[in-house]
Amino acid sequence: MLTTDKAVLVVIDMQGKLAQSMHCRELLFENVQKIIKGAQALGLPLLLTEQNPRGLGPTVPEIADLVPGARRIPKLSFSCCGDEAFSRELSGLQRCQVLLSGIEAHVCLYQTTVDLVASGYEVHVLADAVSSRRAENKAIGLQKMKDAGASITSVETALFELLRVAEGPVFKQIISIVK
Repeated sequence: MLTTDKAVLVVIDMQGKLAQSMHCRELLFENVQKIIKGAQALGLPLLLTEQNPRGLGPTVPEIADLVPGARRIPKLSFSCCGDEAFSRELSGLQRCQVLLSGIEAHVCLYQTTVDLVASGYEVHVLADAVSSRRAENKAIGLQKMKDAGASITSVETALFELLRVAEGPVFKQIISIVK
């Protein structure tokens, strides 16, 4: 089970024209926004990556505006773990559960999952907060991540798993986020 003291949210490469070309883009953006808001309400740390930002551009405003103070970790490797700055920041958080969201499921998320699992992390892929340009590639990516040892979940499942109880001010925040 996910816990707030062990979990970190990683938002991978939600950038420019690539993000705009994702399958079911509107739903993807909506769910990434929900998980970011939920993570903030629950006090989870967040890591944000950008694949080759010179070529692909910055994180889309719909996401960047939610985390104005977040450091964007630039990378050239498809796996986030192939970047020393990402690995150092993740390790420094001393969290063992990684919630993954972003793009593309069959490339960067898949390769990141394989590396995280190999490093001993418990990986939870938010299936409704990840995408690829083609639905088939998203499905392949999710299957490969599951085969690699990741847990496939959803934004609401993860948020309520982290929340645990149906009471209090954080519960009310989460309810307003998922509605």
